Amino acid sequence: MGNNLAKFGAVKRAIGHVVSPYPVRDLPTGEYLDLPGRGTTFITDSGPREAPVLFLLHSVATTGLLCWYPVIPEMSKDFRVITIDHRWHGRGIRSADFTLEDCADDAVAVADVLGINHFTAAGFSMGGGIAQLAWRRHADRIDGMVLCSTGPFFSSLDPEELARDEKMASIARRFDRYLPIPSDARLNDWSQHPAKWGISQFLATPISKLGAFSEAMATFDSRDWLGEIDVPTSVVISTRDKTVPPQRQALLSEGIADTLDFPVDGGHACCVIGADQFVPAFGDAVRSVLARRRAPAVLLP
Repeated sequence: MGNNLAKFGAVKRAIGHVVSPYPVRDLPTGEYLDLPGRGTTFITDSGPREAPVLFLLHSVATTGLLCWYPVIPEMSKDFRVITIDHRWHGRGIRSADFTLEDCADDAVAVADVLGINHFTAAGFSMGGGIAQLAWRRHADRIDGMVLCSTGPFFSSLDPEELARDEKMASIARRFDRYLPIPSDARLNDWSQHPAKWGISQFLATPISKLGAFSEAMATFDSRDWLGEIDVPTSVVISTRDKTVPPQRQALLSEGIADTLDFPVDGGHACCVIGADQFVPAFGDAVRSVLARRRAPAVLLP
């Protein structure tokens, strides 16, 4: 998420989401789902069961609902839409370690339990890295990708930077003592004021894990294998993004063969702050993947 992640950049963005919230409406009821051998996570599953399947993979320090709630009602009209709380986020799996690889495997494990053979993986920021890893590790299950406000790498493994991250995480652990995880009743009640619901969603992720999230994201780098990606991909570029600069987002288009770009005039929180522009662009991006996936092959003479 860039070099400012451990300095609570993620916290600032999440707070920004709930200070200037997009209207919360028509959200599905979620459920806990046991993933054999992995743990229990929280998902939502909405839209027609016979429709193409879209997995929404969320950004750091949010939840599946908090990151994607503006998109869900619109996309659920034409797609079966699945959200998942990633490990240590919201009501996701609690484990000894946090890696993006585990998050990618968790998403495919959700598909296994739900009996879904293939799906389009859509990821925002950190979720974009998870989507790429899902293809890398389970290429036979991913039939398209939508990569939003993300890139082929995030921050660095500079020792001084990671030391600062750990120091901030140590401070954050003190906050966790005084910020209990909200109850399911609060997390499920999206009919309350949007800011209250958003804050509840945000507080479901321990602040003390920010250092672990930062380190996991710093190890992600897909540049060596971007050219191997062989599924239709849409890249939603937030053109005023200061966290993942547009130039870094554009590396995805340059590296993946079958891509189309969908610019959004917004910053890194455009999925919520700026959702009026993000939602239609995202819809176009998803439908573009579906159209290219269904396009007949061209037979060369």
